[in-house]
Amino acid sequence: MKLTVVGMSGSFAGPQSPASSYLVQASDADGRVWSVLMDLGSGAFGALQNYVDPFEIDAILVSHLHPDHCSDLSGYYVYYKYHPVLGTQYTDRAAIPVFAPENANARFALAYGLDEGESMDEQFEHLKLSCGQTTTVGPFEIEAFEVNHPVEAYGFRVTGPSQFDPSQRVTIGYSGDTDECEGVRKIARNADLFLSEAAFVEGRDDDIPAMHLTGKRAGLIASQEGAKRLVLTHIPPWNDPNVTYYEARDEFDGTIEIARASAVYHV
Repeated sequence: MKLTVVGMSGSFAGPQSPASSYLVQASDADGRVWSVLMDLGSGAFGALQNYVDPFEIDAILVSHLHPDHCSDLSGYYVYYKYHPVLGTQYTDRAAIPVFAPENANARFALAYGLDEGESMDEQFEHLKLSCGQTTTVGPFEIEAFEVNHPVEAYGFRVTGPSQFDPSQRVTIGYSGDTDECEGVRKIARNADLFLSEAAFVEGRDDDIPAMHLTGKRAGLIASQEGAKRLVLTHIPPWNDPNVTYYEARDEFDGTIEIARASAVYHV
């Protein structure tokens, strides 16, 4: 599998990166490349077009409905509907499956400003997420786990063929936005790559519970749950990424990296 960081800025788009968005790709036995998009936060749709044709996305996973994880679905809707050659306004192209929390379709329509009674159903097929749900998309098996955030929120385990040996299966765990909880531990458990948010800093944000991890807590989870590799993401522009890195390094002896926009990880 290949993971491309489309955007990693925490809570809002930053000067060096769009907000959260991650592209997972792998080929099936016939050589067909499948593409799954995890989140599409503010500023991410423009960057996405550098890495994949938006018409070739096979599924979208929306971890939760905060705008730094889903607001650019408005732009995607316009592109998918009104593209003068391939858009659904002119073709019988199928809707993209969008796995998202309850009422996401209504929220997306409201965010774009559609009139009452109008929907995006011809562009996005809303499929409600539930904890423990497993879905197959091409060569991928996708598991959803509820995580600890102020709104209904999920993280994901995406299992697919190894980029190095397609006969082997490997797993990318994505935390979504979460504080410490059993769900994020299941996501990290024995993951070949654990993509973990780390928006908070130890000692500075301790009074804000049930919101975000720190580098220290992400590192501790990775260590205790046997993750092989840790990539820290969702870091706000006002944070020093070096602080986040060294917090995690104190707890996790494996490979640690700070996510950056356009970075590619082979798993």
